[in-house]
Amino acid sequence: MPDFRVFCEPPVAEPEAITLSRDESQHLVAVNRAQPGDTVVAFDGRGNEWIGELIDASKTAARLRVRFAQKIKPLPYAITLGQALPKGDSMERIVRKATEIGVAQIAPLQSERTQVHLDAQRQDKKHDKWRVAALEAAKQCGNAHLPRIAPLQSATALMQGARGYDLKLIASLQPGARSLKSVLRDYAAARAASAGAAGAERTSAEAADNASHASEALPRNVLWLIGPEGDFTPAEMSAAASCGFEPVTLGPLVLRCETAAIYALSILSHELQSA
Repeated sequence: MPDFRVFCEPPVAEPEAITLSRDESQHLVAVNRAQPGDTVVAFDGRGNEWIGELIDASKTAARLRVRFAQKIKPLPYAITLGQALPKGDSMERIVRKATEIGVAQIAPLQSERTQVHLDAQRQDKKHDKWRVAALEAAKQCGNAHLPRIAPLQSATALMQGARGYDLKLIASLQPGARSLKSVLRDYAAARAASAGAAGAERTSAEAADNASHASEALPRNVLWLIGPEGDFTPAEMSAAASCGFEPVTLGPLVLRCETAAIYALSILSHELQSA
């Protein structure tokens, strides 16, 4: 049986013991039926883990004795999912799967064809639900890094403010959208050309080495936008293009937005892991 996992934010960096919140205690003891002596892994969502032993199986304030701590490195790449709000509870499922895949950030978006409109109060409630969904998924899959869930914003606002990314992608049903492999291949080729030009002022051996590494280079900070039911509007696609987004096809079939998000993140994660 795998170790139990709980979320906590200890008040000190190197705790000798950890007292869990009421919710975490209830889930650990009443739901998962952990017993004194069981190994429990506590994590803070920022890569810190404490491997401990359950010493007090209280349903309101369970306590762990810390055996040792460890720091889990984040993935060598960061993916941000910009997801136009779908109907129903699909966003919660998307958040869960995105957390399991290991995204660094999730940005909920209001687009022109979004059929879900949230006032400030409902936004706060939805944000709390999405955070709980991410936390539950992180416990299940062993992800020590919780994705940041950004406040709801318009799709065009995100497009216009998207800076600092190595590559910006947008899923597209429009003719001319390219495959992810071709986009990544062109990115690597551009990096290689840039490295080759920089290496021209160095020795030939150094330049060859730089070009070799650059030919294998892939982006390490990627933003991918997924539209709502009915996709982004032509005006939104035009705005994305003007902001430097590459339209990427997800195949010949029209996917539900929930399926599109999971598929897009999966193939991108696979390609970045293969580097």
